[in-house]
Amino acid sequence: MKILIIGLSALCGMYMLSACSHAVKAPRMADEYPPIYPDYVGVTIPKGIAPMNFDFPGQEVDRVDVVVSGGKTGQLHVNNRRVAFPIDDWHALLAENAGDSLTFCVSTRRNGEWTQYRPFAMYVSPYDIDYGLTYRRIAPGYEVYGKMGIYERNLSNFDERPLMENTLVPGMCMNCHTANRANPDRLSLHIRGQHGATLMQRDGRVEMLNTATDSTLSTFTYPYWHPEGNYIAYSVNNTRQAFHAVKDERIEVYDRASDIIVYQPESHKLLRTPLLEQPQANETYPAFAADGRKLYFCTADIRPIPEEYKQICYNLCSIDFNPDDGTFGTQIDTLMRAADRKKSIAFPRPSYDGRYLMFTLADYGTFPIWHREADLWLMDLRDRSVRPLTEVNSPDTESFHNWSTNSHWFVFSSRRGDGLYTRLYLASIDDEGRVSKPFLLPQERPWEYYDYSTYSYNVPDFTAKPVDWNIRKLEKMIVSHRRTQVNEE
Repeated sequence: MKILIIGLSALCGMYMLSACSHAVKAPRMADEYPPIYPDYVGVTIPKGIAPMNFDFPGQEVDRVDVVVSGGKTGQLHVNNRRVAFPIDDWHALLAENAGDSLTFCVSTRRNGEWTQYRPFAMYVSPYDIDYGLTYRRIAPGYEVYGKMGIYERNLSNFDERPLMENTLVPGMCMNCHTANRANPDRLSLHIRGQHGATLMQRDGRVEMLNTATDSTLSTFTYPYWHPEGNYIAYSVNNTRQAFHAVKDERIEVYDRASDIIVYQPESHKLLRTPLLEQPQANETYPAFAADGRKLYFCTADIRPIPEEYKQICYNLCSIDFNPDDGTFGTQIDTLMRAADRKKSIAFPRPSYDGRYLMFTLADYGTFPIWHREADLWLMDLRDRSVRPLTEVNSPDTESFHNWSTNSHWFVFSSRRGDGLYTRLYLASIDDEGRVSKPFLLPQERPWEYYDYSTYSYNVPDFTAKPVDWNIRKLEKMIVSHRRTQVNEE
């Protein structure tokens, strides 16, 4: 590898000397990687990803020269004031080198002097990635909020479009959107506020559901589709929030009570079991197994609030589910007693190939998005062994996450950038369970975009294709107050 790097450095030098009037001449050789933002050194990327443009914040460089050489074939050269790769040439180079790597030779000019850095690699995964991502983007807040919405991003380029924004209807809030295994033909989205409803889209048909009933705690939240698309699990939560009095902790969101139900869209019926509505416990965060025969969830014993809020620890459990008749098993299976470790589990997400279950582990509580110690953990469902995802975790919060349809990529939100805003990161996992270094969601002008952005990303999910709906029709349905009532029987 060392011989290869030296050879590529020499090749880069020959190319740069003959390329243009701003050629790299007599550079100072720096024995360090270039100080680029985002940190893309050594990451693994899918062959269809948008150009991995990068910047040099705080470096005051007046010219950048980058030569990208494919491990198999091909080369890209950029010599400009900023690093922006032509999208068609970028995609062609990645396609030619899938399963191999790209080597980046980077030089910067400052005050008329060139510096050439140590070459670094990006690895081009043989695994495809889905069309795009959906996510909620919102300014951090506690009691009030400004502009927010659900957005869709095409991962092959920088196109982002709003699926629904709260400017559509005054006072509207949106959260907890989810598609069936990244297929937006079946999609659930909660609308809160004066025109509250659960939007349910199934194969082009849209309903606005009234999910409040006399016997459930609240309207639906935290949805997860059954793989066949005939059921969708929700929790019903009596949620509160409180503020910490210490500087390193901001806010605590907790449930005074919570249960889990399963909804059958075709019949509009709720399917229930006393095992998921125990009066001495709070059950939340349901997620169906890849084969649809189990329902994973988190549960904790009820404790007095606020006296013992730091002793609230959620365990990871499951219950059998029969999709043939919509019935539940007769016992709860505990997969991991996080309480024995004085830890708490949230957001369980099984991979669609049935091999893994990823979750967030924090010191306590049910909603760890402001817990700096919150990390991602991985359970191997073959033997229930668990480990922290040290390859992707940071000293700050890791929280919401989801899997790609082929179970070789996952997206997660993290506050590692500045401790305030959550950004989206992607990482891969191969057939042997090796996890790659994560990379920040690419942007056309990354430093400008993220430095000026005052929004956090949350509840990210992959989408296999663009979401198809008529926003004007949805607007009329939202304000009409016509709702389909879910049935308790």
